[in-house]
Amino acid sequence: MRTQRTLSAITDARPPSAAARIASVDALRGFSLLGILVVNIAFLASGYRMAGLAEPAFHSSLDWGVRWAVTLLLENKFYLLFSFLFGYSFTLQLDSAARQGRPFVPMFLRRLAGLFLLGLAHAVLLFPGDILTTYAAVGVALLVLRRITPRTAVLLAAGLTALLALGFVLLALLAMAGHDMSGTVATGAAEAARSDAALGGGIWQIISEHVRKLSLIIMFRVLFQGPAVLAACLIGLAVGKLGALRDLSAHTRALRGLQWAGFTVGLAGAFFSTLSAWNGTVHEFWGEAVDLVTAPLLAAAYGATFLRLLPYMPRIGRALAAPGRMALSNYLAQSLICSLIFTGYGLALVDRVSPPLEILIALGIFVAQVFYSRWWLKRHRYGPVEWWLRYLTYWRRPARAR
Repeated sequence: MRTQRTLSAITDARPPSAAARIASVDALRGFSLLGILVVNIAFLASGYRMAGLAEPAFHSSLDWGVRWAVTLLLENKFYLLFSFLFGYSFTLQLDSAARQGRPFVPMFLRRLAGLFLLGLAHAVLLFPGDILTTYAAVGVALLVLRRITPRTAVLLAAGLTALLALGFVLLALLAMAGHDMSGTVATGAAEAARSDAALGGGIWQIISEHVRKLSLIIMFRVLFQGPAVLAACLIGLAVGKLGALRDLSAHTRALRGLQWAGFTVGLAGAFFSTLSAWNGTVHEFWGEAVDLVTAPLLAAAYGATFLRLLPYMPRIGRALAAPGRMALSNYLAQSLICSLIFTGYGLALVDRVSPPLEILIALGIFVAQVFYSRWWLKRHRYGPVEWWLRYLTYWRRPARAR
């Protein structure tokens, strides 16, 4: 599945006495949150997209142009940015616990337990493409690996990525040998029609459909999504240990290198994988293998470009930092709003909204979240869900007022 979202503000567990937040990191979270919403809304709005097919009711040139653009430029990129920030913020929590003399392991395990419960509820009630449960599992791995050096973290991330790509190469070879690895188009269409009918029904039909989808994709998450998220988190862990994001001016050369690699190799790989997804000119598994290797480069290029431009657009940075500071609350709210629009929870417009209109709806939701987040944070220290998770983490009631 090409969706999957991530949450980085959930990882910022520093107590009130800790050092000030890094504004550029909050802004990057907000930027990533927008990209995730633009990708995920298509999967929230259509059973066909969840089945890996284009919506049959929308086949104009503009519809296909939007599908291609989102797949080429956004899918599998922004959730990697969130994963990177998860790993980066993990190092901030380690440093904070050391400064405060707090036992880090029990606090972090409580946080992961809360994250898992939130993710499970999110997956069952709103969106089976939830990634919070994956982060909860990956967080345990980060806990085990917390003492590794930055070099080891990067090497381990590269090894995980290579193994995942090799797995898809093997699947592609099996498919070329005549094995049916992904089902037929007819089967996919029947699955999509069944999903549409359930999502447009009553509450229990929707929940049952979500649970059924979870049972179908659990192996994918264990074998592929989890290691991919862990690889991105390890890169964030390495960057956090080096303290690179605290002084971006000292790393201009590295940021330029990421831009060159991402906008050349990364875009080329994205084009190849997009062909595999929509044209069928190359086998899908080959496209997935290439995308696993090159999508992190394009995601890094986006992040590097954003961070380099941020000093020249302070108003945009401040606007994006607000939803970034309460990204967990906004992430869950996005699924809730989209469910009210597209499923039987509300308007039941599943597969009735064109891809261009989906993008406009996503932009409208995000703009509303920018204003709401700024309003909320003028009065409160944390987002509403962040407050609850912080309560669980520290096992004491955090202050509500700013």
